[in-house]
Amino acid sequence: MTFEFVWIPKPPAFSLSATVSVEYAWWEEERYTDGVKWKFLEHKGPVFAPPYEPLPSNVKFYYDGKYMKLSPGAEEVATFFAKMLDHEYTTKDVFRKNFFKDWRKEMTSEEKSKLTDLNKCDFSEMSEYFKAQSEARKAMTKEEKLKIKMENERILQEYGFCVMDNHKERIANFRIEPPGLFRGRGDHPKMGMLKRRIRPEDIIINCSKDSKHPKPPPGTKWKEVRHDNKVTWLVSWTENIQGSIKYIMLNPSSRIKGEKDWQKYEMARRLKKCVDRIRAQYREDWKSKEMRIRQRAVALYFIDKLALRAGNEKEEGETADTVGCCSLRVEHLTLHQEMDGQEYVVEFDFLGKDSIRYYNKVPVEKRVFKNLQLFMEDKEPEDDLFDRLNTSILNKHLQELMDGLTAKVFRTYNASITLQQQLNELTTSEDNVPAKILSYNRANRAVAILCNHQRAPPKTFEKSMQNLQTKIDAKKEQLADAKRELKSAKADAKVRRDEKSKKAVESKKKAVQRIEEQLMKLEVQATDREENKQIALGTSKLNYLDPRISVAWCKKLGVPIEKIYNKTQREKFAWAIDMAEKDYEF
Repeated sequence: MTFEFVWIPKPPAFSLSATVSVEYAWWEEERYTDGVKWKFLEHKGPVFAPPYEPLPSNVKFYYDGKYMKLSPGAEEVATFFAKMLDHEYTTKDVFRKNFFKDWRKEMTSEEKSKLTDLNKCDFSEMSEYFKAQSEARKAMTKEEKLKIKMENERILQEYGFCVMDNHKERIANFRIEPPGLFRGRGDHPKMGMLKRRIRPEDIIINCSKDSKHPKPPPGTKWKEVRHDNKVTWLVSWTENIQGSIKYIMLNPSSRIKGEKDWQKYEMARRLKKCVDRIRAQYREDWKSKEMRIRQRAVALYFIDKLALRAGNEKEEGETADTVGCCSLRVEHLTLHQEMDGQEYVVEFDFLGKDSIRYYNKVPVEKRVFKNLQLFMEDKEPEDDLFDRLNTSILNKHLQELMDGLTAKVFRTYNASITLQQQLNELTTSEDNVPAKILSYNRANRAVAILCNHQRAPPKTFEKSMQNLQTKIDAKKEQLADAKRELKSAKADAKVRRDEKSKKAVESKKKAVQRIEEQLMKLEVQATDREENKQIALGTSKLNYLDPRISVAWCKKLGVPIEKIYNKTQREKFAWAIDMAEKDYEF
């Protein structure tokens, strides 16, 4: 059987400059009624992490200066810590406390009685062993690397594809993540806890009844095999740290994923058409006689203006103390009548999704400020700011404003419209390609800041910047030499006045221009790195920005698309690359 990898979008209900031949369209209308519905799904199941290989006998663990032989279970968990020994995480008290608590659960009773203090544990030999292994992998011969590559390709061909409704589709993450230590983002209170090994008994398989069902490893069985054609995941399990459900899904480049992306951005474009009406309404609601309506209106203003997440209810103590807009407490806001020369400033400070700190000082409209004062009146710091609002109430209201509207649609809309506006302001056709890419990244950064997509500066940041500066200095010296040679060639040409000397001048001019371009490229790169060292550009680019904006910008300004999207991203956004014209406007 042969399969065609062809993306054909469903003709949209609203204006789009795409011509579609319905004769060859693979989609069916029912897919768009209440979500995706497949008729046939067949796959081979997941690839499990390899079993633990015990350490060589010459690699020892010491406790309080004395060699101690660990049981296999305790040794495996110890190696997780040893591999991270040079990382900042292993210096954090929360990480160390959580690790030691979970490690003790894997110990024998004898080990528990002896190993009582993590500070007395010596993982150094283990750490050196894994460093040596890492270096050995880097030093492998071409033949050894080719052998591994061929084996990975074999596994990919066997497990990395599924058949869905007579179409061969790529699977995204068909390998089960190996056990290890949970890191989390920001200052997550569960960092250091043990991520347990996932076994067949933990796995739920999803496929069609009439397919050849995946077989579990010999001597094991699946937790469940189900046939739910209303979802697109192939495999699921529950992880032990936060109790969240993990999935094996189709690759982002699959047609169904492309559909979902397209629908998401079209929903944001629908919001654009009615956002002025919605804004006018919530401004009017700031004056409502009902407190619940005022609170709802101010919350919606924050979601719109600051791209805050709505926030979900959770059990007390279930996860980190993270909040969204609806679950803000009085202690998370400080009101300033005047601050830094601006009036009516609200200072936010709370932990958002993934325990990433959200800190922002924002001037707001006077009526919003007065409402916040009213909401905070006679309340304790730990009291809810919006005590008459929750996500369910807000979501119901959003549905009344526009069918399908959620807080995330506002986030997608504001991210995309910000990118569009920033690109229009920052770039001109006269710029060279490096300057255009710098402008693009600056526009993307404005979105990342809006969405609070932060990251810690890479550990190698300072070193890489020093290396880059060394290259810049060397290039400046090269440019100075080239300019001296050009000056000399010009002087020589004045004396000789022959064709050969004229050609020499032209050659030196081109050399100077080439080196100037190379220098500019390096300096732009340095500026780009410095500006983005604490901002994660990838999250917004892949999840919140309509890719047609970027594709159209590339086509209009002559920037190669591969300068903006890598190969994987181009596969994910193939539908946008095919669809977007250079005059596309979000």
